[in-house]
Amino acid sequence: MKIIQVSKAASAGIAAGKAFFYKPVDLKASAGLVAPGQTGAELERYRRAEEKAKEKIGVLAKNSDIFQAHLDLVDDPALRDGVVRRISEKRENAELALQETAAEIRERFEKLDDDFFRERAVDIRDVCRTLMLALKGMEENSLAGIREQVVLFADQLTPSDTAGMDLRFVTGFVTRTGGENSHVAIMARSMGLPALVGVGDKIDEVAAGDSVILDALEGRLIVRPDEATAALYAGHREQYRRHLKMLRQTNGLPAETTDGCRVRLYANAGNLEDVKKAAAEGAEGIGLLRSEFLYMQSAHLPTEDEQFAAYKSAAELCGGEVVIRTLDIGGDKSLPYLPFEKEENPFLGWRAIRISLERKDLFRTQLRAILRASAFGKVRVMYPMIISVDELEAANRVLRECEEELARQGTAFDADIKAGIMVETPAAVLCADELAQRADFFSIGTNDLTQYLLAVDRGNKKIAALYDSFHPAVVRSIRTVIEAGHRHGIPVGMCGEFAGNADAVPLLLGFGLDEFSMSAARIPEIRYLIRGSSRKEAQGLAQRACRCASAAEIRRLVEKKGK
Repeated sequence: MKIIQVSKAASAGIAAGKAFFYKPVDLKASAGLVAPGQTGAELERYRRAEEKAKEKIGVLAKNSDIFQAHLDLVDDPALRDGVVRRISEKRENAELALQETAAEIRERFEKLDDDFFRERAVDIRDVCRTLMLALKGMEENSLAGIREQVVLFADQLTPSDTAGMDLRFVTGFVTRTGGENSHVAIMARSMGLPALVGVGDKIDEVAAGDSVILDALEGRLIVRPDEATAALYAGHREQYRRHLKMLRQTNGLPAETTDGCRVRLYANAGNLEDVKKAAAEGAEGIGLLRSEFLYMQSAHLPTEDEQFAAYKSAAELCGGEVVIRTLDIGGDKSLPYLPFEKEENPFLGWRAIRISLERKDLFRTQLRAILRASAFGKVRVMYPMIISVDELEAANRVLRECEEELARQGTAFDADIKAGIMVETPAAVLCADELAQRADFFSIGTNDLTQYLLAVDRGNKKIAALYDSFHPAVVRSIRTVIEAGHRHGIPVGMCGEFAGNADAVPLLLGFGLDEFSMSAARIPEIRYLIRGSSRKEAQGLAQRACRCASAAEIRRLVEKKGK
């Protein structure tokens, strides 16, 4: 028996079966150019492949928002225009034009310092694979023939891969790459299948046909378990099944502690599809709508009307409050139609609010669209990467100017719209009192705050262990921000991953966090934990945590509380 410890559990649960390794068919494009007079025929061949791909995806889209989004990607101007240009101008065959265009788009997403948007590269890969199969006249259904209970292992899985599975036999997923915000992770959660993602080379320690137990609660794989271990985990599976039933029963109840402290549970969203799903998971609103999806999925700067339509849809779909973060893009997140100069340290460079305040034309367009959408629902605007009062006041001046313009034009908007900031820099923490006097709300972005406080690049695998939001510096900074907000009468939320961390719940309750915003799938579990907690007890624990000297001490403290 071998136990392999991993970390990323994309979908919780326990599964068992034989290891089945999935290897998709190689779909490399045929090389070569077409004759000058054949480009028209090649364009027509690609058009027919589009129609075939849309027909195939359309069947799946009837029951899945993910595949509805894939349908939109087939028609995406950035993809289609890129393929057409390569065929027409470079005389590449349709397969090669698709392969090269898709690679360019994927690279754009993979470079982003945002796990959510990096995962969108997988969707591009999936859609382009469907198009390539259509161009080659091939079908792929290698997972349909599984007839025994297996745990599926793969370098990467796409939604199209999972669509061909027979869930009577596939009990869970393990992938070499990927993250918890990928569509395949979302699908695993929706299907109730345990999944471990991003396990890296540890996947090579398992051989095809090995009996395995996938423990996506503790983040481990047990290879060739003995009888006693297999029986133990069978009991764990039943216990977890009962726990899920209890979560479903409590998810419609208020997020209120045993001593009457009520908090708000919101969801983070990267597109309209996520907004739809949030309500189904019990979210009371959207605490972070990443507006970048409009820019990343377009071949041009989104117009005011295009942005307005998306924000209006979000406000109407949500039913609750929607916090729209203004454009958070920069030196590490270039757009083909908005190039950036190469920077030595892009994480510290020209990005987020700095771009908006310099390119006020872009900022005004976005703020006008957000203001117009505020007439159709409860909308708040949030500025990213604020480091000073000057920046906040400058951003608010542009917002007021846009309000005045719309008022003169007779365009409806919420005249009392709230404008707040993401607190994600050490400067914002140290200036929290001054900022709280001018902001309508705070939302703590623990992902970047942890990175900047600890001087740890969260994308650098060599120092990944140093990136820890339980570090005393981070925990004490969270307390500082919440206390400053409350001193000046503004609500404080959190939209970083820490808000969805079960171990962090007593700390955040103890500090007085007003709003938890997280991946929608985490809401039932966090609600259950909050309803079983005492605010008074949490306050005592949070005070003790701030006296701890290390992240390990804080973790031991909160883990002891959870037992």
